[in-house]
Amino acid sequence: TLTMPSLPPQTETRRLRHAASNDLLTLEKLNALSRRICTAPPSIEEFQHQLNAILAQHPDPRLHLAGSVLAASSFAIFFLWDGLLAGGIAVLICWMERYLSPFCMNGVEFQFIASFLSGVSTLLLCRFGMQFHADKVLIGIIMLLIPGIMLTNSIRDILLGDIISGSLRLVEAILMAATLALGMMAAIWLMGGISA
Repeated sequence: TLTMPSLPPQTETRRLRHAASNDLLTLEKLNALSRRICTAPPSIEEFQHQLNAILAQHPDPRLHLAGSVLAASSFAIFFLWDGLLAGGIAVLICWMERYLSPFCMNGVEFQFIASFLSGVSTLLLCRFGMQFHADKVLIGIIMLLIPGIMLTNSIRDILLGDIISGSLRLVEAILMAATLALGMMAAIWLMGGISA
């Protein structure tokens, strides 16, 4: 929404075809660029060059992988082998986010496929390893797929008065959480239950 003294507020809404992510480093750089523009407006060419330089930077996928492995392992770390298996399944989830996600029609489809495949992989590996506790490992890997940020942002939007966008995000978060549960339930049903 753009507000100018001489014009009524101008609002433009667009549908995002790709999943939004929370790259806070890029957001901070864009905020710094907007502050620089307000204090000392550059030429259009210079602005376009600076904007393209910021948008061309992509986060290091190794950091995402390390964070996912650390997060999944941390929820199952009370049992050493469970933490290691959860970290291994986290690598599978990161691989699916990178290579499988572009082929899915939407986030709900990816959520089901990712939760189903990670659940089946976990239960298969737990069948062969006597030291594994499948329920602990499943808790660790589910945490990587829960749409927590989306749910938090939806509640924030609703509390700030953006009822429409907040409600849409809330419905999407609930739908993705339900799809996650369905994918895990399908994996558990296919594998004949959890053998802790």
